[in-house]
Amino acid sequence: MIRFTHVYKEYPRSGLALKNVSFQIQKGEFAFLTGPSGAGKSTVLRLIHMADEPTDGEVRVLGLSSQTIRRRQIPELRRRVGMVFQDFRLLRDRTAADNIAFCLEVTSTRRSQIWPRVQRLLADVGLAAKAGAYPDELSGGEQQRVGIARALANNPVVLLADEPTGNLDERAARGVVELIRSIHATGMSVVMATHDLDLARRYPQYRVIALDEGALVSDTAQPETVRRDGV
Repeated sequence: MIRFTHVYKEYPRSGLALKNVSFQIQKGEFAFLTGPSGAGKSTVLRLIHMADEPTDGEVRVLGLSSQTIRRRQIPELRRRVGMVFQDFRLLRDRTAADNIAFCLEVTSTRRSQIWPRVQRLLADVGLAAKAGAYPDELSGGEQQRVGIARALANNPVVLLADEPTGNLDERAARGVVELIRSIHATGMSVVMATHDLDLARRYPQYRVIALDEGALVSDTAQPETVRRDGV
């Protein structure tokens, strides 16, 4: 479903963000992507989302290769790969319902289907009563739930979450993680980036892929320790 093969990513100003990273995530898997700030976690998610291209190596997502994908194919891929952000990225002048509806409008969903879908998604994340609330009227945990509902709007098969609990207190963070776990239980693949290794350790049933300074240093799906040079 997702495969990185000897992937390097270099940015003009900051240098190498990923160094010879290889791993594969199977359909229906839940994987924590861990490591300190600057380890390369967000870069991995951006490459999966095809927001960036690798400098070298190959990223394959849902059968599409970074080496051969056409620009017109990227929007369709992104409909199948939902993305949740640490800073929520909600439109401040739109209600919770409107934020989700906007995601459906830009993908040309039929008008007759939009509002039933929005209402269903808000109910699924426990916010049916908050449909008319603006982001500034919601708590951080509630805003992140709207973000999750928005990520699910187009029925993706993969959910990417980039530090989704990073701006939340402990109680809200726990609720968001449990919500993401319930989404995974439906069969969806999940890749969740977090710098909080203790959070990942609370769920030993899930895979942990650890990065440091752009290198893959450990992977619980591989019993052997991965050397820092990725060999």
